[in-house]
Amino acid sequence: MSDQSTQKLQKFLADQGLGSRREMERCILDGRVTVNGKIAHQGQRIGESDRVEFNGKRITKTDGSKKVRVLIMNKAPGQIVSRKRDSQHRVTVFDQLPKLANQRWISVGRLDVATSGLLLFTNHGLLAHRLMHPSFVIDREYAVRVFGTLTEEQRKACLDGVELEGILHRFSDIQYYGGTGSNHWYHVVLMEGRNREIRRVFERLGLTVSRLKRVRFGPVILPTRLRTGKFLEVSSADVGALAQWLKIEVSTTMLPKVKECDSCLIDYPGIGKYQTE
Repeated sequence: MSDQSTQKLQKFLADQGLGSRREMERCILDGRVTVNGKIAHQGQRIGESDRVEFNGKRITKTDGSKKVRVLIMNKAPGQIVSRKRDSQHRVTVFDQLPKLANQRWISVGRLDVATSGLLLFTNHGLLAHRLMHPSFVIDREYAVRVFGTLTEEQRKACLDGVELEGILHRFSDIQYYGGTGSNHWYHVVLMEGRNREIRRVFERLGLTVSRLKRVRFGPVILPTRLRTGKFLEVSSADVGALAQWLKIEVSTTMLPKVKECDSCLIDYPGIGKYQTE
C-alpha cells in the first residue's frame, strides 16, 4: 500500500477530535489503540479499509463536515490543565467545558497551576496542531507583576537571553506597563513557552513574580469581559478567520452557529484586513 493512500495513525485520531497528535501518540504507546484487532505501534500508517479502535470503541472517519469549534477560557489560578484531577484533587479546566458527542476538547498548550489567563480549546485536531507547532512561529504574550523594577541592563538581558541550566531563555519583547509602590507590571512576549520560564528568568535577575497571566496567543486576545474561571465560544467569523490564517480549509457548513459578538482576534499578519494571499 503506497503512502499516498495511507495516513499516520496519530493524525487520523486527532482529526476525529480525540485529542492532539501528541496526546494520540501517548495513547498509542500506552496500548489504547488497535488496528485490525492488533495493538498499534508508533509511526503506524493506516488505510481506508483498516479497522481502528480507541479504548475498545471503533473510530470511523468523519465526513469532514463536523463543526469546527473554538473556546476561550480565562483560567483561574489553582486550576490544572489536565483531563483528570491530581492527587490533591485540584479542579481541572476540563471540568467546566461543555460535553462533546464522540469527540474531545483539545487544549492548545498548557498553563501551570499558578498561572492564569488565556487558554484555547478546540475539537479540531489539525487546528490545534498548527497553533502549537513551532514551525508556525506563534508568539504568546503575558502580563507579569513583579516586586521591583528592571534596570535597563536587566531588560537587555531578557532580550539577549538568560542562561538557565545550560539553556538560553530569551524574550522577544518586554514592555513596562506601570505600577505603584513595590508592584510593577510588564508585558512579556515569548515565541515558545517553557515550564516556568518567565518566573525563572525574573528570579535569576533578582526579581520575584507575584502574578502571571497570559493575555494573548498569536492573533487571539483574552476578552476583557471574560471573567476569571469562565469561558466563551468563539464566533463563526473568528473561527473562519483563524482557520484561514492557519491555512486550513473550512467550509461555511463547518462553522458553528455562534452568536456574533466582539471579535477576539486582533489585527495580526494574516488576519482581517492584513490577510495575505
